[in-house]
Amino acid sequence: MTKMFPAAPTLAPSGPGQIEIAGVEKRFALGAREMVALGGIDLSIRAGEFVCLLGPSGCGKSTLLNAIAGFAPPTAGRISVDGAPVRGPGPDRGMVFQEYALFPWMTVAKNIAFGLEIKGMRRDEIEARTRTLLDTLSLAEFRDRYPKDLSGGMRQRVAIARVLALDPPILLMDEPFGALDALTRRTLQDELLRLWQETAKTIVFVTHSIEESIYLADRIVVMTYRPGTIKAVVPIALPRPRDTARADFNDLKRELGGLVMAEQRRHTDDEIKPATFD
Repeated sequence: MTKMFPAAPTLAPSGPGQIEIAGVEKRFALGAREMVALGGIDLSIRAGEFVCLLGPSGCGKSTLLNAIAGFAPPTAGRISVDGAPVRGPGPDRGMVFQEYALFPWMTVAKNIAFGLEIKGMRRDEIEARTRTLLDTLSLAEFRDRYPKDLSGGMRQRVAIARVLALDPPILLMDEPFGALDALTRRTLQDELLRLWQETAKTIVFVTHSIEESIYLADRIVVMTYRPGTIKAVVPIALPRPRDTARADFNDLKRELGGLVMAEQRRHTDDEIKPATFD
């Protein structure tokens, strides 16, 4: 069967992207040793694009996402957003984590409104935006509940709503659905796609799931096991909504699986190396 995507890294079409990543490296000190988490990342992401970072544990997906967010500056190289260098977190980038990171002492509505209150918005504006998001994410009947009263899927809806309340043009999402059951995960994937299509935000989404990446992304960035580099950039041309049972969907899944599992084997081999010397 012929290859359905390039096996070498490719950048977005010509012209500057909203997010530009050039020569990014990230190194961590581990006692007397040094670990290279990212090794020379070059990537351009267009405004309004949905990009998934895919690969096994240890490939640097979350490290790269945190660098874009400004939480962990790269050791070398540069990252810019709309032409401005990233020097730290900013209101143009909203982060959604796998852990829901909600305030347990606040109701759903209060959690969503928190960032708006910090910004000093007028009370009527906060209430209007909060009400809109509660309706948009099917949370209206839970507005006065506390996080402990909600399912995992509902908590993640609240976490997404809290980020959307601040209306950042870029959403950075670190395996936000990884801890959810399959049905809830698919429901939230569809909700996220709907929101993305309505708002035209740029989304960079970290995942271990090959199927999830094909279901969501315009492009999939496959990363190598440590040091994390770009192994392939895979454009996904399948029409939306995407049917996971279609033959072309599963052809892509099979080929991506080959790329990712090669890196997973490197990860596994690296983990068992110490045992061979016992």
